[in-house]
Amino acid sequence: MIDAIISQSKEDFDKAIEHFEHEMNSLRTGRANAAILSTVMVESYGANMPLHTVANISVGDARTLVISPWDKGQIPAIEKGIMAANLGLTPSNDGQVVRITLPIMSEERRKELVKVLGQISEKARISIRNAREDVLKKFKATEADGGISKDQLSGGQKKLQDVVDKYNAQIKELAEAKEKEIMTI
Repeated sequence: MIDAIISQSKEDFDKAIEHFEHEMNSLRTGRANAAILSTVMVESYGANMPLHTVANISVGDARTLVISPWDKGQIPAIEKGIMAANLGLTPSNDGQVVRITLPIMSEERRKELVKVLGQISEKARISIRNAREDVLKKFKATEADGGISKDQLSGGQKKLQDVVDKYNAQIKELAEAKEKEIMTI
């Protein structure tokens, strides 16, 4: 019974990690990465759409992103969407593609990004803790209904803590790798 409750809850833990990775990928490092533009919305034919649905995003070199719209008439809307996303990036176009040259990051900016990474990591750990609390509530409800004994509850809490520790270690590992990437010049 305990194992079933834990395995049902793994989806919540996985979602927390997935969201953490998504948030972390939007942080800019010293190299160009198409994920930086994942939050950019473009007005296309009367509807707001994610940039990647109206254009191909590729990495030109270590500091350049190249955006090739499917419809060349969308270039002004793409530029407007990038500016509206407030990413600190300035697009330029040649009539065919939009180019974004990423400025070289200062040491101060890198340290700021590491702080933001820490905040994102803490939010992920909070999500894991919230998922753990939900599972504990299910355990206690099952115990109150007579589905498990106090000993099984205690054992289940230990198993659950092992799962939580594994996910927290994964968050720490991902954050350390991203911090190293940010601080690399």
